[in-house]
Amino acid sequence: MRKFDELTERELLALAVASEEEDGRIYADFAHAMRENFPDSAGIFTEMAQEEQEHRRRLIDLYTQRFGEHIPLVRRQDVAGFVLRRSAWQVQRQGIEAMRRHASQMERDAARFYRQAAARSTDVSIRRLLGDLAEAEDAHEQAAGSIALRRLPASKRETEDDQARRRFVLQVVQPGLVGLMDGSVSTLAPVFAAAFATHLPWNAFLVGIAASVGAGISMGFAEALSDDGKLSGRGAPILRGLICGLMTTAGGIGHTLPFLIPRFSEALIVAGIVVVLELALISWIRWRYQDTPLLSAAVQILFGGGLVFAAGVLIGSA
Repeated sequence: MRKFDELTERELLALAVASEEEDGRIYADFAHAMRENFPDSAGIFTEMAQEEQEHRRRLIDLYTQRFGEHIPLVRRQDVAGFVLRRSAWQVQRQGIEAMRRHASQMERDAARFYRQAAARSTDVSIRRLLGDLAEAEDAHEQAAGSIALRRLPASKRETEDDQARRRFVLQVVQPGLVGLMDGSVSTLAPVFAAAFATHLPWNAFLVGIAASVGAGISMGFAEALSDDGKLSGRGAPILRGLICGLMTTAGGIGHTLPFLIPRFSEALIVAGIVVVLELALISWIRWRYQDTPLLSAAVQILFGGGLVFAAGVLIGSA
């Protein structure tokens, strides 16, 4: 890899051309990913991509005037210490706010590159060239801000954020919560029935593992086959099924693991504490994401869980 200080004026300009092209394509990818659900933000990224293409055109014009038609391939990854861009698809998976943050960081990184390049130049013509590039990037950053203010005022941004939150609840929280509730509550009876029937923690552990894994597989398939998510907006069925199945298994395993403790009384106490924590977590999630009053959610979950727990104890003690 070349050091930044070793790059010639020709190579710096070639690097700027490649960087502007990459940034423009990232913005275009963001706009494409947002066009259906967040059209206002998609419009912002479309205009930013157009700005990047305009900067690239200006850079190429400057390059051809100074060095001719051939532009060598100099990329960020060829320069030691240069800030590398994350792939657009990696950022897209994290949601709209992550894309906004990434775009802001891209602008800051590009402006820093041009300022540092200009600061280390001693030749007047080189300093003038790099200064023009720095000014162009600063203008782009200001333009991006004005585009955002014009096309995405606070009211529209709040609406898009609310839509993103609802989509997250539908596609992630809801299947995860269904799985966690099923895994935490439905496995209480078999686990504690086995514990009180045998007074052997290992037997209760085996029953709990079997019940948790079986319930996870069952709930995962049930969620994945419930609907394709196109009309309901609940997202990809495979992803929902995976989330639901994993959370179901996790909910059951939580109060199963304490039965690895060899002493029955100690295992029972720890398992009971874990059950209370699990039910409290479910109540909090319902309050946080489903607008259920916290007290109401706690009473409902604790009452239902208590009934299942009591059923397991009574059956195991019979």
